Amino acid sequence: MSTFSTPRGTQDILPDDWPYWHFVHRHAEGAALEYGYRRVETPTLAETALFARTSGPDSDIVDKEMYSFQDRGGDDLTLRPEGTAPVMRAYLQHGMNKLVQPIKLYYFEHMYRYDRPQRGRFREHHQFGCEAIGSDDAYVDVEMIALLDSLYRGLGLRDFSLQINTIGDAECRPSYTRALTEYLEANRDRLASLDRERLDRNPLRVLDSKESSSQAIIEGAPHIDEYLCPGCRNHWDKLRHGLGCLGIAFSRNQRLVRGLDYYTRTVFEFVPSCHGSQSTLGAGGRYDGLAVAVGGPPVPGVGFGSGIERLVLALKEEDVVIPPGSPVDVYVAHVGAEAEDAALVLAARLRSAGFKVGMSFGSRRLKAQLKQADASGARYAAILGEDELRAGSVVVRSLAAGSQTAVPLEEIEERLRSS
Repeated sequence: MSTFSTPRGTQDILPDDWPYWHFVHRHAEGAALEYGYRRVETPTLAETALFARTSGPDSDIVDKEMYSFQDRGGDDLTLRPEGTAPVMRAYLQHGMNKLVQPIKLYYFEHMYRYDRPQRGRFREHHQFGCEAIGSDDAYVDVEMIALLDSLYRGLGLRDFSLQINTIGDAECRPSYTRALTEYLEANRDRLASLDRERLDRNPLRVLDSKESSSQAIIEGAPHIDEYLCPGCRNHWDKLRHGLGCLGIAFSRNQRLVRGLDYYTRTVFEFVPSCHGSQSTLGAGGRYDGLAVAVGGPPVPGVGFGSGIERLVLALKEEDVVIPPGSPVDVYVAHVGAEAEDAALVLAARLRSAGFKVGMSFGSRRLKAQLKQADASGARYAAILGEDELRAGSVVVRSLAAGSQTAVPLEEIEERLRSS
């Protein structure tokens, strides 16, 4: 009979990895709170139309990657592939547009995309994200980037760089897109087949191509700077000025466009120096047209998503030392049938006093119990036997030093705290 395994593109997060995950979660939440963000959580399921309308029918997410189905009631639903559109839906649905703006929200959520699994990329992945909705000021973008930069440095990461770009807005981008399309059409035969498909569907995505045969053509493509409207140019200048005020280093990447139709003006990515775009630590941008696509009034916004799996991978690759997992403080061992009941009561008592406690189960030799106590990471073993029960005491053994002493049972909490 065959055994089961995880579906392709998914993974088990085993106990040895959870210290990394807790480390990332703690720092990410701390960074969000420091910048005045509040937590939000949206359902894993959403109407399929929410993503089809906001991401663009020709985006890779909608065309290739969504896990969509019709439920028994006939509703078309999709497992959440990205976090921004659901947050905007919640913002509008619950009237947050009537509150003092901007509304600053953060989340930890599962995302699902049917994509080719590769290094740091899973079909089910976990994401930390922030959204600031309700202001079009470039300094909101600066603060968003600063939050992410602060998080990565707070985690101990150093091997990364920030890339930024502007992609204009609904006023100026159409003229740039026309010029880009004309240029690419004139060189269609020299583009890779995948990029010819992108040209027909979303010309901007050709700029982000990794196809080697297309690189020379892309290098000669027109730049958006020649087409920016005054509003976008001012926003772009203020963004760079603000990053300079904070001393945040960046490079301009004119090929950075992001993959969703709702992005406007600012786009950015944090990229590890040694792995490039396939291992982007976090990315985001401005989405001033998203609210209208969701069905609401015009509301500006900016946000980012950062994959937890990729952050854990980066921590390991940079050999960042993280706090160990949360081992037990004391391990209760027992010898003899009568001592087993007393050990059960002692373990419960120590937990009530705030200690993390492990306990031996069944009748095993003391040597085996102490071996397990050492493997648990406990500093001490509390040993109960018939002699200790008669004396009203417990033997406290230092597992590191191997020394031990008998302690009156009523003093065990105080002795453990003072050790």
